[in-house]
Amino acid sequence: MAEETKEEVTTTADERAAEATQSGEALAQTQAAGVDAQAGDATGAEAGRRGRRAEKVGVVASDKMEKTCVVRVDRLVKHPKYRRYVRRTSKFMAHNERGATVGDKVRIVETRPLSAHKRWRVVEIIQKAEK
Repeated sequence: MAEETKEEVTTTADERAAEATQSGEALAQTQAAGVDAQAGDATGAEAGRRGRRAEKVGVVASDKMEKTCVVRVDRLVKHPKYRRYVRRTSKFMAHNERGATVGDKVRIVETRPLSAHKRWRVVEIIQKAEK
């Protein structure tokens, strides 16, 4: 009787290991299906787990570097004393594989550090510059 229970316990442990392996493979396949080829780009379940990434819309100020552009983002801030809106400008270096040129209106998204100054990536070109 004691031998039979031992065999049942080993069988159930083996079955559990097999189920865990199968479910682990299925989990890896579902996660791999939601990951895009672009670095730092996530879709599906992975994006929900990581949270929303910051997005900004700006104008390309410089594209003189290879695969990098400088995006100028303007925002309006109310002046504390004069109660007038003042335009504040920030510049972000963004990874540019979409081919954005100076004057293009682009959407950039936050990503992992790509270099010493690059933490943003161009997602789409909203409006091409007039030539």
